[in-house]
Amino acid sequence: MLLILALLYLGVCTLANQHVRAQQSEAPAATGPSPHVAVLLPIKSPAVGRQADAVRLGIMEAAKVHRGTTLPLIIYATSDESFDVMEAYERAVRSGAQFVIGPLTRSAVTALAATQLVNVPTLALNTPDAESVLPQNLFLFGLQVENEAKQVAQLAREKGRRALVIATETALSRRLAQAFADEFAHRGGTVVDQMLFVSDSPVLIKLRDSIAAGISDVIFLALDSQHARAVRSYLGNTQPIFATSLVYVSSEPLANFELNGVYFVDMPWLLSPDHPAVLAYTRQPQSGLEFQRFYALGIDAYRLAQDLLKPAAGRATLDGVTGTISPARDHRFVRESVPAQFNQGETRTLSDPLGRPKG
Repeated sequence: MLLILALLYLGVCTLANQHVRAQQSEAPAATGPSPHVAVLLPIKSPAVGRQADAVRLGIMEAAKVHRGTTLPLIIYATSDESFDVMEAYERAVRSGAQFVIGPLTRSAVTALAATQLVNVPTLALNTPDAESVLPQNLFLFGLQVENEAKQVAQLAREKGRRALVIATETALSRRLAQAFADEFAHRGGTVVDQMLFVSDSPVLIKLRDSIAAGISDVIFLALDSQHARAVRSYLGNTQPIFATSLVYVSSEPLANFELNGVYFVDMPWLLSPDHPAVLAYTRQPQSGLEFQRFYALGIDAYRLAQDLLKPAAGRATLDGVTGTISPARDHRFVRESVPAQFNQGETRTLSDPLGRPKG
């Protein structure tokens, strides 16, 4: 997803809700440690500050709606540098944090998972770079599209046994392609070919001819919206085409006409506005889908944190605004998103029996 340059967040963040207070965390309180829930976000980062602030707003909205623990929320604004995040984490624990929400970036979660700092329950909002044994108190949740690729593989397997995967050379695209292939194979399917996306017309024409020859039953696009739109016209309409939420970057119909027929998955917050879990919260006026996704992440992060603060934590499935959230192995939470399809620029959820436009 395209990252937008963010303004530095300085100063104090305050909620009207008496159960929630936010303060800039430049130093521990002078009165000594005070029990609280620490929210550790890279709000000072030029690269991801806007996304981090969307998470903050979502957390505060959920706190206002649910009035959960009596522990106050304190926002620890950091940069996206791992050393800065680690220092803020240690400072939060010294200051009395009983629970930590964050970090947000993959690099910071990787750094935290490799330390001995995780002495209180911590809900990280991303996953580490490599599979490893996690600290006992570290839980993982986030918007990783690799899980979407696995869900899409299940949907694709219902449509056919042979899959063609189209990917780019980026690390994210490779991870999506691998996640799809692993899940598709696990369900008895076969990836018959993986093609590298190129913008060269002769190569795309050969791709069109291969699809017409019937080498596959289904197609998976491990691509972002720009690349998916560029290749879509060469794929025809004889085989179901699947993708992740990376292809859904605008709610404007004109932006999605080129993706007509493509199946994808995304969160209820964007596709099911009349869902009871979605209706409980106030939307932010910003119209960008990326901002809304991170705002929704903040809402569900707060709700998960409240569950993890209870006895027998982490055992229940949560009907969240980012999806149906279930506990998985190794203190991980996975999201099941809403299946949908582009139809004449509109998005239609597959669960709607009338096929009415959603979102």
